Amino acid sequence: MRKFKRIHEAAIKRKGGESKLAALLTPVASSEQLLGVPDERYLAQLTRCVFNAGFHWRVITAKWDGFEEAFEKFDIGRLLTKSPDEWEAYIEDTRIIRNWQKIQTVFENAVMVDEIAHEHGSFGKFFSEWPVSDQVGLMRYLHKQGSRLGGKTAQWFIRFTGKDSFMLTGDVVTALIANGLEINPNASSQRDLKKIQEAFNDWHHETGLPYTHLSKLLSYSVGDNVPVEVLTGYQGSQTVTA
Repeated sequence: MRKFKRIHEAAIKRKGGESKLAALLTPVASSEQLLGVPDERYLAQLTRCVFNAGFHWRVITAKWDGFEEAFEKFDIGRLLTKSPDEWEAYIEDTRIIRNWQKIQTVFENAVMVDEIAHEHGSFGKFFSEWPVSDQVGLMRYLHKQGSRLGGKTAQWFIRFTGKDSFMLTGDVVTALIANGLEINPNASSQRDLKKIQEAFNDWHHETGLPYTHLSKLLSYSVGDNVPVEVLTGYQGSQTVTA
């Protein structure tokens, strides 16, 4: 694989200089910040990412206040004590997207968050202590223990909480392959994910940069050159753990 310096230089050139690029490389959340996030906000973020899948994110953004109201601000105790009839009533609730399979994930992921909290003290403690160098393991865990957290949904959840992480967008995968990593274009097998994790670990040790920044720099080094002002607003609009 190439040294990361060349990738960084390509991103600087494409984004119009170091100062413009720096505006896109926002700080990642510290372990202390992640630890301080209440469990219900993690459930809210999980829910938002699940519902985003298959819908344009602006649709979910426009209805999000209704989600917060309908799901009791994601109070886990309240959600876990709702009766089956109360859950079925959400099918008629116009405050939310009335997709029954996704509505069920709110309960199922509330169970997961609650079980993790009982085992570790809080979901935030579990989540903040999971090593960044094993993001693939965290993704696998969330997929196995949670509901509809496969594919990129777990990746978006991790990213939108602010935890240091990489994203396997099309541009990131293209850049990984272009820079010498031998993986399939869909980058979904455990073999490919292991190689990707190792590449990010190596580049992190080489540069000292957060994984989030490494991932963004890879993305900015190839593909469509999306304007800086378009990119700056997206992540903040999706974060509900802050």
